[in-house]
Amino acid sequence: MSQQSVLSRVTIGYSPVIDRQRNVVATRLTLFPERPQAEIDGASLVDALLTAFPEGPIHSLKLPGGAAVSVLVNPAGEALLMGLLAAPRPARLMLEVPAFMAADASRCEAIAAAAAGAPLALAGTLRAPLPAALGKAFSLSIGDEDQGSAGLPRLRTGIESAAALDAALARQAVAVAGWPFGETPQRSSGKSGVAPELQVVMELINRVDREEPAERMEAVLRNDPTLAFRLLRYINSPAFGLSVEISSFRHALMILGYSRLKRWLALLLASASKDASMKPVMHAAVRRGLFMEELARSSGDAEMRGEMFICGVFSLLDRLLRQPFDELLRSVPVPERVQQALVAREGPFAPYLSLVQAVESCNAVDIRDAAAALMLGSTEVNTALVAALVAAAQLE
Repeated sequence: MSQQSVLSRVTIGYSPVIDRQRNVVATRLTLFPERPQAEIDGASLVDALLTAFPEGPIHSLKLPGGAAVSVLVNPAGEALLMGLLAAPRPARLMLEVPAFMAADASRCEAIAAAAAGAPLALAGTLRAPLPAALGKAFSLSIGDEDQGSAGLPRLRTGIESAAALDAALARQAVAVAGWPFGETPQRSSGKSGVAPELQVVMELINRVDREEPAERMEAVLRNDPTLAFRLLRYINSPAFGLSVEISSFRHALMILGYSRLKRWLALLLASASKDASMKPVMHAAVRRGLFMEELARSSGDAEMRGEMFICGVFSLLDRLLRQPFDELLRSVPVPERVQQALVAREGPFAPYLSLVQAVESCNAVDIRDAAAALMLGSTEVNTALVAALVAAAQLE
């Protein structure tokens, strides 16, 4: 079965898995079958999902016994789960099994066979003892409660704020899953609250917007060699697809021009914070930009794709800089369509941003409603998501 064919049969939501150092170490995928009882080729689906997660990630969730997991899959349907249990999969892909099914003796054989090939996670709370044959089948307990099941290490789900993340880790969760964005800032904390490294990138964006000479912008970057290195690393990454290596800011400006360079400065601004608590927010911002760009790829409009990228990347800038967008965008120039989407949630880009946020919410109804508003099917949305996750991996 082709990748596009199998991706047409599920709705996908995703969230990061965050460890005790606030690093994003894995990705949790929630899969909803388009038709609840339809059989799905589990092997083809595993192959399609692993496309987005190359081997040898910088980080992975380390578990007792030596398992290192980079993808957790939460199948929201019995037929889908059974198809995935029967499929071969590498050890880095962990499958979640609901506790009520694990306690069902009729499922014991299939679960035990799957556990022999790669680690499994126990999702939810056990209401009855596990069958003896499954005593060592699970390596992790997953759920929205603090207490794990069967004495397993706990991954806490449903995290929506930095405070909830800190509290879960303080209660001995080995990691958490969710988007700890917190509430939208209501008022500015003042310019002094913006980290110096972010102020440098904001100044560069303004200078590029004014199309100042390259030597003036290079002078700004000389004050922060680390940012200069990161910018060149981004531009020279496989995700950018250039046929020549960029060796300096001046060279980048000559090859790319002002408008394309602004795209990569936007990415730099959204990922340059040294605040450890902002790592999950930066992770999301990069993927939002790439996801929105992929959703616009079929339009054939290069300007729209570039602006959609900036819209996605900047969509969490209010959290990173702790300022509301109506204040923030006075000092960071953006295209009009981007400003409409970020400040007023209006204009042509707003529905795309809503779709990206729905995918992050892992709510099948919201994802399907947002996709329908754009006349997109599950194939287009899932293909764009996989492509964005591949490109994000190339940037790391």
